[in-house]
Amino acid sequence: MSAATLTPPDKGGGLIDVLRHRELLQLIVRKELKVRYRSSVLGLLWSYVKPAVQFVVFYFALGVFLGLNKQPNFVIYMFSGIILVNFFSEAFGQATRSIVANGALVKKIFLPRELFPVASVWVAIVHFLPQLLILLAACLFFGWSPTLVQLLGAVGAFVMVTALGLGLGLLFAAANVMFRDSENIVDLMLMMATWLSPVLYAWYLVRDSLGETFYFFYQLNPMTIAVELFHAAFWFPTAAVQKAPESAPLPEHLVSLWLPVGLLISVCFLILGQTVFRRLEGRFAQEL
Repeated sequence: MSAATLTPPDKGGGLIDVLRHRELLQLIVRKELKVRYRSSVLGLLWSYVKPAVQFVVFYFALGVFLGLNKQPNFVIYMFSGIILVNFFSEAFGQATRSIVANGALVKKIFLPRELFPVASVWVAIVHFLPQLLILLAACLFFGWSPTLVQLLGAVGAFVMVTALGLGLGLLFAAANVMFRDSENIVDLMLMMATWLSPVLYAWYLVRDSLGETFYFFYQLNPMTIAVELFHAAFWFPTAAVQKAPESAPLPEHLVSLWLPVGLLISVCFLILGQTVFRRLEGRFAQEL
């Protein structure tokens, strides 16, 4: 092989290299799942148990005790937002820790470093799917009849959150190698994620309380857009909500305007995360 065809180890193809190593990605995902549930009796069933407990606590603490369950079918409204925030939290949080957690492999074997954050996002998707099935079953029970546009909006919301979680995960995974404080910063961000999106409250409360200007910037949060799209796809088409749409309004232009805006912002974070990651990955082995 001539020297002209050789590629320096730190100048790979980034996320494109992940596509070229799909088999290795599958192995890493399987390894992550095995490690996560080692010596566990319930195993993957924990992906049902944890959100169910969280749902019950939030429903009684906020919906019943604090009287926030004024929305029709508040159960669906809350759960459709919770599963999306849970997915983002796991994808972003685990991707941030992925390089440090796999430091032994990073130091000894050359492979696309992006494999580890991407694998963390895939594991989060594996845990998201059972929660989505529970949501679908509950929606059918409450008389769910969505339109094609609403379902496409939900798909767009999932893509948006996946891109955002991976982009931020790449960014903070690289930062975490250099500064371990990054994990604590991410934990603070995830702690606020539920409250910075209309998961447990209605979006118009933000607009009415803080005004249109603040609401505009609030709406630029891709997680806010994604949660509202999930509400539009899973909560709004249920029978009780359809009988009283005036008491359960949705933001205007969700699919036509805010979905493209949210996707654009998420892709920008993905490009930023990949750029920073590639600039710093040559120092990973030394720093670890």
